[in-house]
Amino acid sequence: MALATAFAVVACGSDAGNSAAPAATGSHSAHAGGPSAPPQPLRAGERFVELKMPEAYTPAPPEGGGTDEYRCQVIDPGLTKAAFLTGTQVMPENVAIAHHAIVYAVPPRGVALVREHDAKTPGLGWQCFSGTDVKGADVEEDEPGAAWVDTWAPGAAETLFTQDVGHKLEPGSLLVLQMHYNLLATDGKPAGSDRTAVRLRLTDGTPQTRELVTWPLDAPTDLPCAADESGPLCDRAASIADVAKRFGPEVGGTADEQLEECGQSAPKPGDTQTCDHPVPAPMTLFAGFGHMHMLGRAIKVELNPGTPKAKVVLDVPQFDFDNQRLVKLPSPVEIGPGDTLRVTCTHDAGLRKLLPQLSKLPPRYVVWGDGTSDEMCAGIMTVSHRKS
Repeated sequence: MALATAFAVVACGSDAGNSAAPAATGSHSAHAGGPSAPPQPLRAGERFVELKMPEAYTPAPPEGGGTDEYRCQVIDPGLTKAAFLTGTQVMPENVAIAHHAIVYAVPPRGVALVREHDAKTPGLGWQCFSGTDVKGADVEEDEPGAAWVDTWAPGAAETLFTQDVGHKLEPGSLLVLQMHYNLLATDGKPAGSDRTAVRLRLTDGTPQTRELVTWPLDAPTDLPCAADESGPLCDRAASIADVAKRFGPEVGGTADEQLEECGQSAPKPGDTQTCDHPVPAPMTLFAGFGHMHMLGRAIKVELNPGTPKAKVVLDVPQFDFDNQRLVKLPSPVEIGPGDTLRVTCTHDAGLRKLLPQLSKLPPRYVVWGDGTSDEMCAGIMTVSHRKS
């Protein structure tokens, strides 16, 4: 699919009204998604850019089997001058199969690489596990490549900050939309097409506008089978091999890589897992987004736990897969070297029998994986670097 026709683009204004976000229920309802909330009114200096896929896409599972596909597609916002992305709404047409979405910004220096990758893949976009799957493009936000600028999951709506902040987009930048489609309800068979739309809220910014960065804080998932369950996938090594078969060796290796990154010499099987992340540089923390899959019970991010400076910056005590959203801090929090952020997730293998999609699957030792039947533990934090 040629990049020029990957998305249709329309710039416009809007006077749509506000909408209230429902509270999390912790019901662990079957994955059915939900309609995106209408946008909040434009503020001074802002404009909407609306994008929509010119044709529908029907997801299919990967060759290794499974019931999930990740599909990346290019969005060209048509920027002729620098702009700040102050709000994003991803609006899947087929919410029954939309598990989550990530929007990446590709600066001009990475455009040729993405164009080349897209051009050599037939059809609309390309299959992409573990980021955009464009080699050399998935790097830190301050190097050439794709930077993570927004996340959508069921229940998410546009979140606006009161501060003068936004994700900076250089002129000529492209966006890559990574859609995770879940086909559990149809046992991996095609379940209809999807034509996702994306609404960008842009502003020219000022010299004082601060640049936002997404900092994902992960923890391992080592959830063994319940006491009354058994089967070949209840073995950790067998489960990791199954993840690698479905999504490739890079995803399959994540479980062990996370242990090393978190300073854990061996897995600690159980319902609750944690990981401490040292703060590498001075920054301001604005918001957090807790993401798990369908066995998730609770997720929390703490600053400097166990010290007099301890502070909870994200707390979702009753995680609901169908009600995930970015949570703004009551006020920004200044952090820097010497500080630590700890992410803690609790999962429940007993939910497997209660959820129609998972109850049909064989029991498994659940590790980090890209599938809806696998798990994740991610505190996705929105921050801005500062000089001191």
